[in-house]
Amino acid sequence: MLVFLNGRLVPEEQAVVSAFDRGFLYGDGLFETLRVKNGVPLRWDAHWRRLAAGAETLRIKLPFTSDFLRAQARELSRQNQLPEAILRITLSRSVGQRGYSPKGADTPTLVMSLHPAPPLGPTSPQWKLHTASLRVPAGDALSACKSANKLLHVLARAEAEAAGADDALLLNPLGEIAEASGANLFWIEGNALHTPPLSSGALPGVTRADVLAWCQSQGIAAHKTTIDLSRLLRADGAFLTSSASGVVEVIALDDEAISTSSMTHRVRTALLAAWAIEANATAVR
Repeated sequence: MLVFLNGRLVPEEQAVVSAFDRGFLYGDGLFETLRVKNGVPLRWDAHWRRLAAGAETLRIKLPFTSDFLRAQARELSRQNQLPEAILRITLSRSVGQRGYSPKGADTPTLVMSLHPAPPLGPTSPQWKLHTASLRVPAGDALSACKSANKLLHVLARAEAEAAGADDALLLNPLGEIAEASGANLFWIEGNALHTPPLSSGALPGVTRADVLAWCQSQGIAAHKTTIDLSRLLRADGAFLTSSASGVVEVIALDDEAISTSSMTHRVRTALLAAWAIEANATAVR
């Protein structure tokens, strides 16, 4: 497997970084996860904007342009013969002086790697959620960054898996639902969709934004609503959104069933169709 490392495609066994890299030492960096379809990294511009915004917040200078990295991502897919994959972009502040100060860490490390992708069939997977005991902060500026420091989410997912669930549902200290460990949450009430506001502690997901834009184009009411666990259990349906899996139906929370809705299938079908159009249109350029 070839990996992009600081401007070059190299065999994965040669794709190494320093033991003193700040991404390794402190989680001092960012990452993005994209779906690759037909050799095309989907929703590239939206992911790039989030990466660039996060880099500005963390004061890390992006070492390459968007156009260069997009071309390298496609070349990575071609040379690895993986037209369907998950692309991960990892940006680290790299090596600096010992301690928390970022002084001297002026040459960021950027890695892109490909990984197996979950299937995208017409029928949504059905997941069970477990409410995590850990809490995400609300109103935190770093919640908008997809930082390399995801220990809270790692522990939440481990807790969910130990409970026999597929993913963790994360609350903030006020008991409001924020997100899943690796996805945004939507729920259905009547003919309207709802999702937690970003102020609850949710990451501004690319697929979340796409679903909200689709709702607007279809005349479907979509609200950013604060919610607790009891309201979610009374919903007419619920689903998760992510760049890796698209739309995933939620069927249970803490071993209590959640109703299912045909709206989930409608959203998933629309999203997959949009992805297919983007992949086919871009692949011929």
